[in-house]
Amino acid sequence: MSAKKTERLLNLVICLLATRRFLTVQQIRAAVPGYDQDTEDSFRRMFERDKDELRELGIPLETGTNSAAHDDEPGYRIARRDYELPEISLEPDEAAALGLAARLWQSAPLADATASALLKLRAAGVEAPSAPALLEPRVAASEPAFSRCWEAVRDGRAVRFSYRAGGRSAPEARHVEPWSVVSWRGRWYLVGHDVVRGAQRVFRLSRVVGEVALEGEPGAVVPPSGLDPVAAVAALAADEPRETATVCLRAGAGWELRRESLASRPDEREGWDVVEIGFSDPERLADRVAGYGADAVVVGPPQAREAVVRRLSALARS
Repeated sequence: MSAKKTERLLNLVICLLATRRFLTVQQIRAAVPGYDQDTEDSFRRMFERDKDELRELGIPLETGTNSAAHDDEPGYRIARRDYELPEISLEPDEAAALGLAARLWQSAPLADATASALLKLRAAGVEAPSAPALLEPRVAASEPAFSRCWEAVRDGRAVRFSYRAGGRSAPEARHVEPWSVVSWRGRWYLVGHDVVRGAQRVFRLSRVVGEVALEGEPGAVVPPSGLDPVAAVAALAADEPRETATVCLRAGAGWELRRESLASRPDEREGWDVVEIGFSDPERLADRVAGYGADAVVVGPPQAREAVVRRLSALARS
């Protein structure tokens, strides 16, 4: 299933869950991003296919009218009582996977599209919450380049950006045909074809400097068959730590860093601890530490502290 279709179906589900009323076909067309077709016939065909697909996925799509006394136009909705799952418990790795999905949801253009759909519903007089209760993420993919790179992969368009490679002080211009955006151990990567170098490359999004420019027509970039982007990222990230960073963590924060720390001790300040973290690349360490905000402070070495300062400064400007 294409990324555009996935986005459209997800927005359709949220739209139909967000109201107790039956929504007419035209209300759905006006509210759900992705239904802006040139003709009524093309929209109707797309909507019919989407309805069939939702039902095949087991989503309880209801058909009915809002008034028993009048022959109103039939509409559609998804009853929350039929859609919601019973109470479940998750293993730690399952909870981590859901957290990753929430991070993508909040950061990608899907979030803006869904907010727009709910705003249109309310403008049309349809009761809708300010945000879907079933999707309420708390974590963001904070790399400034994330949204543009995700959009480029979704639309099949090339990108240009400046990139600071490991061990180099100055960024270099890159022209890339993107294939996939991958999360690996809390960091985001772009996998694609480096046009200048003529080979597959992996780029850590936190090392992208400045704006990401989209190029070419949608659909021009097609990932190769048999591509395994996770394996490509895992191979890049497999290097062993060669240095040790000293990080102060607020009590109760930074569980991932604590779990992987080489040593830990109470800090002089009450409510803080000091941990020793192994690292091979200051930028990668900055990716991990910056996500904890004011709850994590790198004391040293200087190159690690400077990488975190650069990372937070870039986020503050975005």
